[in-house]
Amino acid sequence: MAGSKTAKQEGLMYKGHPLRRVDNLIYYGTMAEKYIIMMQVLDSKKEQDLTLASKVSIQLQLTDPDLKSRDRVVKKSEKDNLYAAMDIAAIWLERALAGKER
Repeated sequence: MAGSKTAKQEGLMYKGHPLRRVDNLIYYGTMAEKYIIMMQVLDSKKEQDLTLASKVSIQLQLTDPDLKSRDRVVKKSEKDNLYAAMDIAAIWLERALAGKER
């Protein structure tokens, strides 16, 4: 039983980093690290019975709580779908955490 509780707390992972969704925001990474990715679904469309993201904003942000929210943004971009957004998010986060953020 303890094993299933641990798996539940861990949640969804993508390429070794946690994914958290709050409404139309998706956070990729952990606040314990120096950087995190914030993705916002700006627009979506219906495909049969599914709602798919058709415009996604991506931001690489510093996790320093002492910075103002606009000063935390290191990089930003927009993509036409969630797949492309996740692809660039994974690359940005890995490079930033490895010390090659720019």
